[in-house]
This record gives sequence, structure tokens and C-alpha cells, in this order.
Amino acid sequence: MELIGEILYALYYILPAYCANGSPVLFGGGKPIDLGRKFFDNRPIFGPNKTYRGFISGVLIGTLVGWVQEEIASIVRFLHGSVLTGFLLSFGALTGDLFGSFLKRRFGIKPGEMLPIIDQLDFVLFALLFALFSGNLPSTVGIISIIVFTIPIHFLTNFIAYLLRLKDKPW
Repeated sequence: MELIGEILYALYYILPAYCANGSPVLFGGGKPIDLGRKFFDNRPIFGPNKTYRGFISGVLIGTLVGWVQEEIASIVRFLHGSVLTGFLLSFGALTGDLFGSFLKRRFGIKPGEMLPIIDQLDFVLFALLFALFSGNLPSTVGIISIIVFTIPIHFLTNFIAYLLRLKDKPW
């Protein structure tokens, strides 16, 4: 039972990153972060799908989730949450997503096309890396759980977004 509790807490902990990563699908669009510029390999830096509006909305949504978790933690003492952790997880998640897009462009993979493992884990690994600055991370079992569960969660949420016609492709 303790293992299940650690897994559930880890998924609760990473929720700001999950929400931040999904927010650009709903709130993105507009001016691309790379402003359409190309890297020295003559390929886009990130591509047209990585926009200021998507990045900022993701950070705001994830930080808001962190604030809600902080409010919940003030009532339910065994839970943790903070605006700082929510911000760091969100900013890290979206930075990781940008890094993944940068890699995909270097490999010649077009925006919206899949790069297995990178697409599923870039955001969560960067989120955890940035969250180190909060001094608050789940246990090793929790971190492993986050990584393992993120892959099917990512596929499922993207498939649902595809069915809802929020995404053009089911990944």
C-alpha cells in the first residue's frame, strides 16, 4: 500500500508539468518563439508550433495548478504543493518541450511528426530538473513512477485531444 501511495503522490506532484505541457494545445497559436528564423543548419530553430502564447499560457496554467496544490496542502497536511514548485515544473516542462522540438528539427523531423521517447519524456525530465531548485522532489520510486507512467499518460491524453479535434495527429 505504501508503494501505491508513493506513485499517487508522484503523479500529484508532477501535475503542474502535465497541465503546462497540455495547455498550448488549448491556448497556443500566434507568433512562433523562433520568429521563423533558421538555425545554422538552415532548418527552423523550433518550428511554427512553438509559440509565445503557448509557452506563456503553459507556465501560467502550471503555476496556477501549483497554487491550487498549495491551497490543498494547507488543508491536507500530508500533501505538498507550492506556487514556486508549480512554476519550476511548468517552466521546465515547456523548456524541455522546446528542447525536444530543437532536436527534432536537427534530425529533420517536421513539426507535428513523432520522435518516440523524446516526445513523451523531454518535458517531464526537464520539469524534474528545474524542480531541483525548489528543494522538493518526490522519492526515487516517485521519480521512476513519473517517468514510467508519463509515457502511457502522454499517449492517452494526445489521443483524446486528437478525438476532440484539438490535435491533427494522435500523438
